[in-house]
Amino acid sequence: MTFDSKEPWILVGYDLFAKEGPAALKVEVMARLVNKSKSSFYHHFADVDVFTELLLNYHLKRSHIIAQRESRCERITPDLIHVLLDVKQDLLFNRQLRVNRHNPAFKTCLERSTQAVESAFLAVWAKDLGLADKAHLAHSLFKLTLENFYLQLTEATLTYEWLAHYFSEVRSMVTEFKKP
Repeated sequence: MTFDSKEPWILVGYDLFAKEGPAALKVEVMARLVNKSKSSFYHHFADVDVFTELLLNYHLKRSHIIAQRESRCERITPDLIHVLLDVKQDLLFNRQLRVNRHNPAFKTCLERSTQAVESAFLAVWAKDLGLADKAHLAHSLFKLTLENFYLQLTEATLTYEWLAHYFSEVRSMVTEFKKP
């Protein structure tokens, strides 16, 4: 087994970005968290911009793994919720990309990561909401709901109870729209 000496830096940086955004990527703080010198950071990464690009690539890889997990879900509750709870950090990272999408690299990563998980998520989403026969409507609702979801998402709200309630509210809204 080989150890990638960059990995501790990537993991710490990913966590800081997820919780506090790109402004949290301070070399001194990360060095303290990984228990290495600042020069060790610069040995691995030319600068914070190169490091941030690696974080974005790491997030895209994580998005593909999440999509695979989502594709195995039968229902939103509990299957998809358990996946989302397992990938809290990734959701929070994605939220930071969304908040900071004025940065072209963050916007591109956000679009690519959303695209990676969208089809797997949409399959269980449409089925569970009773919109399997209305794929276009399910997709439109997903896009609207996704924006609202990330507006409310915080580390504190990301719980089973909050997610179950959120999806229950969406399900109730769809039921109301279906009434004649």
